[in-house]
Amino acid sequence: MSGILRCSVLFLLAALTAGCGYRVASGRSPILPQQVKTIAVPVFTNQTFEYKIEQSLTAAVIQELLTRTRYRVQSSTEKSDAIVRGIVTSISSGAIEFDPNTGRTTKVLITVGVRVSVVDSKTGQLLRNASDMVFREPYELSSDPTTYFAEGSPAVARLSRDVAASLVSTIVNDF
Repeated sequence: MSGILRCSVLFLLAALTAGCGYRVASGRSPILPQQVKTIAVPVFTNQTFEYKIEQSLTAAVIQELLTRTRYRVQSSTEKSDAIVRGIVTSISSGAIEFDPNTGRTTKVLITVGVRVSVVDSKTGQLLRNASDMVFREPYELSSDPTTYFAEGSPAVARLSRDVAASLVSTIVNDF
């Protein structure tokens, strides 16, 4: 019995260590040239009327690059090897669910359009282009006006993190 128990434990340990998860091993992009070590991420251009959306998106992209890659990330384009340029092309929101009893909106959907390119800072050569990307984030509204909480700003923050994760995956993993 102890031999079977011992084999079971060893098998379980082998199975657990074999499937620990996955991660980009080197932190280097197959898309970006080997000489790219520093990436500049200047503030995105905002072509919408949404106040500070470009700052939220830029900060999220910088955080995602710092977290998921080994590149040195800076906001200044000076002394950088590559530049991530972003444009917020559109933002809209609209009701997607209503309370059937009152007719009031209960759920809203924010939609953001983004264009991003990565260029070599020395030659100006386009290294990666992710144009016309669209991201959506739903959020719920309180049905009781006395407990109303403005959920729009937290929804934009969540959306910014989703945009950043997708953009960095596109740059790093060539999805």
